Amino acid sequence: MLLDALIRWSLHNRPAVLAVAAAFLVWGSYVAVRMPVDVLPDVTAPTVTVLVEGHGMAPTDMEALVTFPVEAALNGASGVRRVRSSTAVGIAVVWVDFDWGADVLRARQTVSERLATVAGTLPDDVAPPVMAPLSSIMGEIMFVALQSSAHTPLELRTTAETLVRRRVLATPGVAQVTVIGGERRQFEVLVDPERLADYGVALRAVEDAMRRASRNTSAGFRRSGGQEYLIRAAGRAHDAEGIGATVITTREMRPIRVRDIAEVRVGESLKRGEGSRNGQPAVI
Repeated sequence: MLLDALIRWSLHNRPAVLAVAAAFLVWGSYVAVRMPVDVLPDVTAPTVTVLVEGHGMAPTDMEALVTFPVEAALNGASGVRRVRSSTAVGIAVVWVDFDWGADVLRARQTVSERLATVAGTLPDDVAPPVMAPLSSIMGEIMFVALQSSAHTPLELRTTAETLVRRRVLATPGVAQVTVIGGERRQFEVLVDPERLADYGVALRAVEDAMRRASRNTSAGFRRSGGQEYLIRAAGRAHDAEGIGATVITTREMRPIRVRDIAEVRVGESLKRGEGSRNGQPAVI
């Protein structure tokens, strides 16, 4: 009934119909000319990715103690459309999707404020939540492999983390660089139980000394000749010899150092995962 009336009105008011059609044609042409055109338009929804590391916690514990509290803190935030998560051994990833058209920088600020409220409720052995760099699903991923028969996997991994990664991150347009494979360098302190008993030192004392040792401290200023000189104690260890020289305690005015009761060496951390190229081990 309504459609019949509209058709009859259009037939009796042809000039008005033509005027409306012409107006829509002009407006459509104006919009089409000013509309941005892109071969690959960015269809990425405003999303903030949150990463939480749990240092080897089981997935069930990570989900109950880390993932759920983080999701609860992010749910209900201004502009949040949905919250998704994935939990694995020692890590939780939470994706926070915001409304279309939302400013991603303001969205990251909102997530940062919510994470600050939940960081204190997480277990002590869980690292503070961090936000992943800004990225797009239209971005490209490039794989670079480091292989050498003259260098060990430990040396390749160290070169990739200290040299290659830093220079690639300095390239405009690079959001993140992840290193996979090789061996990660670490200092190992192998305590000898017999020497520990001979010196009468508890293992806890060795652990406390190691925590206190590798750091620099300031002891104030010294004024001389109208100038101030900073007094600084440089105690940060950079090699195995420096760690071995750490003083644990004293016995009869004689310092007992780490090297007296333990062997300090450069070792390799526990490997999780592997990188390869053409079937051969490599650092990716």
